[in-house]
Amino acid sequence: MSADAARSPLPEPAEEAPRAPGRDPDLRLLEAMLFAAGEPLDEATMAARLPDGADVRALLATLSADYADRGFNLARVAGKWMLRTAPDLGFLLARDKPEPRRLSRAALETLAIIAYHQPVTRAEIEEIRGVSTNKGTLDVLLAAGWVRLRGRRRSPGRPVTYGTTETFLVHYGLDTIQDLPGLDELRGTGMIDSRVAAGLTVPLPSDAPDLKDDEDPLEPEFELSFAHEPDGDDDPDD
Repeated sequence: MSADAARSPLPEPAEEAPRAPGRDPDLRLLEAMLFAAGEPLDEATMAARLPDGADVRALLATLSADYADRGFNLARVAGKWMLRTAPDLGFLLARDKPEPRRLSRAALETLAIIAYHQPVTRAEIEEIRGVSTNKGTLDVLLAAGWVRLRGRRRSPGRPVTYGTTETFLVHYGLDTIQDLPGLDELRGTGMIDSRVAAGLTVPLPSDAPDLKDDEDPLEPEFELSFAHEPDGDDDPDD
């Protein structure tokens, strides 16, 4: 090193640029959790990961307002929270996703009956539909994760009872099962003829996890393969 270089003063350290006021750190952490989550998060889980004293509900309200007109929204489904593509943009992304298997008419009718009438047995489903329900129809709904085995009815034969799942609520964007459309809404969508009998009613659905008074719990060793009697693979009207 030359003498001149040794006498040269060292360069002054660059001053750090002032940091502009940013988002609330708790808000940023909550955003990160929701973005990274592979499934909806409940408020208790989020609160446990946020600093003590963080107001989860206020933070969620802020995020919900922030994302209201963006490409994705903060949605409440099954009593939990998740980020979802804005409804008006979903069709643009659908072309890039593999086409999901469409449910048959029999499967859709069976799913609707279970959703509105749960807990319900296979015989009760058949009575409401007016036709037999084959093994394949219920198997498809069970495999999709939209329907679950609840228990056994306290009646001759102790038939299995069915109910919907949290996955069902998430798939259809429902916060609770009570968000299913009622009679007036079904009429408005054209799914029910407006000239139906005046006595027709749509039951108020309930997916409460507790077994009803006429249900017994499933046996621990119960296997899915014993859920239905072996018969045809699908309904004749599938």
